[in-house]
Amino acid sequence: LLSLGTGTTSEFDKTHTAEETAKWGALQWMLVIQQMTEAVSSYMTDYYLSTVFQDLHSQNNYLRVQENALTGTTTKADDASEANMELLAQVGENLLKKPVSKDNPEAYEEALKRFAKLLSDRKKLRANKASY
Repeated sequence: LLSLGTGTTSEFDKTHTAEETAKWGALQWMLVIQQMTEAVSSYMTDYYLSTVFQDLHSQNNYLRVQENALTGTTTKADDASEANMELLAQVGENLLKKPVSKDNPEAYEEALKRFAKLLSDRKKLRANKASY
């Protein structure tokens, strides 16, 4: 399973004072709750799938690709400007060089190559079985 995330922001790294949050209206609180819910959902889905694949001794059959520190316009799903597309392409290029996780120092680039070979080999195996 290749799981492609849409990315998350580093918004939760920011801290706010009680004085700041006391001035927030209902809309600001709803936006914060929505962001937290989306982030938790993404992390929980990844955690659940990762755990299932580990329990099945198939952890090499699961790869989650996700950038967790998007900033600026790269966080805007409705910004299809040429400048933002170039920024997103650069985010993707940079992500390829990053390690998959703290526990897996393999770079995404190598992990994706390994995963592509695994999928290709399995397709060839199925094609060979079908020809018999």
